[in-house]
Amino acid sequence: MTATWRIGIDVGGTFTDVVCVASDGTTTLAKAASTPADQSEGVLAGLGVLADRLGVAFVDLLGRTERIVHGTTVATNALLERRGARVAMLTTEGHRDVIEMREGLKPARYDLRLPAAPALVARRLRLPVRERLRPDGRVEIPLDRASLDAAIATLRAEAVEAVAVCFLHSWRDDAHERLAAEAVRAALPGVFVTTSAEVLPQIKEFERFSTAAVNAYVGPVVSRYLARLRGRLAEEGYGGQVFVILSHGGVAPVEEAARLAAGTALSGPAGGVAAGVALAQRGLGKDLITFDVGGTSTDIALVQDGDAALGRGRDVGGERIALESLDIVTLGAGGGSIGHVGAGGTLQVGPRSAGAVPGPVAYGQGGTEPAVTDANLVLGYLDPGNFLGGARRLDAAGALRAFERLGASLGLDAMAAAEGVHRLANVRMADGIRVATVRRGVDPRDFTLLAFGGAAGLHASAVARELGMRRVAVPVFAAGLSAWGMLHTDLRYEMARSEIGTGGVPDDDALRTIWAGLETEGRARVAAWFGGAIETRRAADMRYGEQVFEIAVPLDAVPWEDAGLTRRVTEAFHARHESLFTYALRGEEVVLVNARLAVIGRLPPMPAPRPDAVGTTAVPFATRRARLGGVAADLPVFDFAALAADQAVAGPAIIESDTTTVLLLPGDQARMDGRGWLSIALPQEA
Repeated sequence: MTATWRIGIDVGGTFTDVVCVASDGTTTLAKAASTPADQSEGVLAGLGVLADRLGVAFVDLLGRTERIVHGTTVATNALLERRGARVAMLTTEGHRDVIEMREGLKPARYDLRLPAAPALVARRLRLPVRERLRPDGRVEIPLDRASLDAAIATLRAEAVEAVAVCFLHSWRDDAHERLAAEAVRAALPGVFVTTSAEVLPQIKEFERFSTAAVNAYVGPVVSRYLARLRGRLAEEGYGGQVFVILSHGGVAPVEEAARLAAGTALSGPAGGVAAGVALAQRGLGKDLITFDVGGTSTDIALVQDGDAALGRGRDVGGERIALESLDIVTLGAGGGSIGHVGAGGTLQVGPRSAGAVPGPVAYGQGGTEPAVTDANLVLGYLDPGNFLGGARRLDAAGALRAFERLGASLGLDAMAAAEGVHRLANVRMADGIRVATVRRGVDPRDFTLLAFGGAAGLHASAVARELGMRRVAVPVFAAGLSAWGMLHTDLRYEMARSEIGTGGVPDDDALRTIWAGLETEGRARVAAWFGGAIETRRAADMRYGEQVFEIAVPLDAVPWEDAGLTRRVTEAFHARHESLFTYALRGEEVVLVNARLAVIGRLPPMPAPRPDAVGTTAVPFATRRARLGGVAADLPVFDFAALAADQAVAGPAIIESDTTTVLLLPGDQARMDGRGWLSIALPQEA
């Protein structure tokens, strides 16, 4: 029987990872340099490397591929680099400054000299339209066609590429927004048009307006990229569907990702969290901290009791996106993060990154400032002749010269400067984990650190020790785990409707009617994407009557058809509030604000992984002079792929593969698990 493949593609800041899983469970990883100017170039290059590794022609690879799932940073980069579309906004007369006033807050509220952040849409392109809806849905001022036509004339004169239509209280009735959007599309064909009600039909004008503005800003960029990618794949012989992983960790067809482009802002990091959930289900442990260290950043998230937490109100590039998204902490510390002298004359690492071009000094592509990867090379942790399996030779001499220059400015020798960069990167990464855990009331010592991404294995043990953690796990395919995780998630469509009325929680029949309407609409949407099994998950945003902010309350455990539904939903809120804040006010009024429904289309399951062969215990194939704690020593070097199931390796040692390297510190006890990961037990203080 001819093998077929499913392919996951993760575009990172430095490398594009391509992972394919064959119908017999065989997994293969390929890497290619990312191409920021056009990510599709790196994707096609990665697929070419994959075809070579599989020993098949490129056209045969695509012809026998059932599914491609893609994680992209196009939207993220557009926001961070301010390279999105020329965007305008139509808004209710008198409310053009909602996105500039935000919520009356600023990032550093006590800094009186902090300049205001520029709004995503310039004020002269925030065009008022005469119309007004009341909060209860009554029309106060009908949509005035003359003011709409005047606004459209301005849009045409300004040659805008995208328009966000954001009217007051459209969450209650979006008729005015729909009419305005239809008029813009008719007058300006080819312009990307989105409405706030179709993006986020919820109360709170700033969050709704901001999310719609982001969707319009990145929509044309994302749409063009996905169309170009799909077209190039089709030209090369791929006839299947391309899915895109969204910020909430589920996947959607290309058309949906283009429509809701703001939902791709955390597309790449979401794959790593999905992988954490999949590995938790395979026995790694129910409580994990995902620690994804790539070329430009480190992404951190929690998997608790085998599931990942979702959140809302995420800021990306300083812009609020209030869509459902995985709760991921990102910091600018990765293999490409640059070591430099800060304003106070002290050593700093990041957030500037060498990226893919020119990359670290060792890449020999014109980089002059030493990066974390250069430090790991100079310290002896990396083999200059076996980077990416020998596909790229690292310039150790150039990296050393860069650290000589950095050290001279700090009064240090080159090795001390390199060790300082490595240590400081570890501290920054540990601080990022504290933000994701300790600041949220979670003790990281109760979790396993799941280390992946090309650079994580070099830092995981030191970072875990910094936090007092007991265990680290490094998957065999650590460098491509995010791409692998994308293949282990399902179609997902998130829905929300604001249902706040005069207060309280609606009665049993009203609650069932609300969610039945969401389910009918959501099932129809997902059924149009594929013909498999569909499941739903209910949740609600609720608060006490006098509170300003609501909390998310899962409702799947509530018996939906039983009597006393209102009481059960109310009690679920009390219990959730108590678990988060240690108290509940059961005598206070409880208010339902938003009804939520996740509609999940179960994609065909992945084939079971092939069992690892229990071969002869691997022995070190080399020793390498490396520096640990200021002292040089000869460390044994093991081949990651050759480790037998249950084989133990004691630190200090280096375990390396074509795409990743693991540094074991003194006292570390590593064991190769037959299910596909290296489990590292860390020494504990007495």
